[in-house]
Amino acid sequence: MSKRVAVMDLGTNTFHLLIAEGEIHSYREIVHVTEAVKLGEGGINKGYILPEAFQRGVNTMQRFHQLIEANNVTSVRAIATSALRSASNGKDFIKEVEAKTGIAIEIIDGEQEAAFIYNGVKLSGCLSAKNSLIMDIGGGSVEFILGNIDKILWKQSFEVGAARLMNQFHHTDPIPPASIEAMNLYLEDTLNDMFIATADMEIDTLVGSSGAFETFAGLIETGKAKAFDLKSIQHYDFDEEELLIITNKLILSSHKERAANKGIIPVRVDMIVSASLVTRFITHALDIHKVSMCTNSLKEGVLAGILG
Repeated sequence: MSKRVAVMDLGTNTFHLLIAEGEIHSYREIVHVTEAVKLGEGGINKGYILPEAFQRGVNTMQRFHQLIEANNVTSVRAIATSALRSASNGKDFIKEVEAKTGIAIEIIDGEQEAAFIYNGVKLSGCLSAKNSLIMDIGGGSVEFILGNIDKILWKQSFEVGAARLMNQFHHTDPIPPASIEAMNLYLEDTLNDMFIATADMEIDTLVGSSGAFETFAGLIETGKAKAFDLKSIQHYDFDEEELLIITNKLILSSHKERAANKGIIPVRVDMIVSASLVTRFITHALDIHKVSMCTNSLKEGVLAGILG
């Protein structure tokens, strides 16, 4: 009887539930749900989960619990990242979820988060013998992992997620050039450790882990009138010019234009602007010309640890 496991990734914007069974390299997805909880909405830079967001989170965890019960899961892991890590009432949220569902949420630090992301990306076959810089843009934090198929060379989490940057810099729409300039200066300063760590390293590819990179890939492919199904791919190589065009277009767009675009899921409509700016900043600052997207991220890395 193969093990049936549930992994939850409880992020700043979205909560993910993955129920799977089988061996790690050939597991079968039974349930894969993503809920736009927006836990950090209105309070992320104040370090507090607002009451409405708190309630949305608890309700979502109750729904996840029902799905876990209905699917006879034998092992459960719920991993919380940036928003719950930095919220003063994060522990209250964890207590309430445990009282209502019996699910014990584990808060992990940025280092552990980066290690899980690396394992998830490695599992999907997105890495090679050459060095890649993996970037996972969350709502609260961005994880950078420098590594290859064999090992992690360096990893760090920075509290510069898309929701935080949006709250800090993106106040008028479209985002004005002065705000872009301010964000770039802020990133240059805040990501200094990354520049030091990668200074003498040859980086072949920037690997974007799921999230915004899935949106970029989807918009590029549907723009060519091609069918694009994320479920059927694990890996996508961007054409440098196409990625530049789509990120530019998103940066210059208005909220109304983005909201009308079916290729952008509602939770990402506004945050895609800061995600585009971070992506562009990194490729320029590190002079990286090859960018790819990997659909695996933290939850698959956690899954690898349970099924492996």
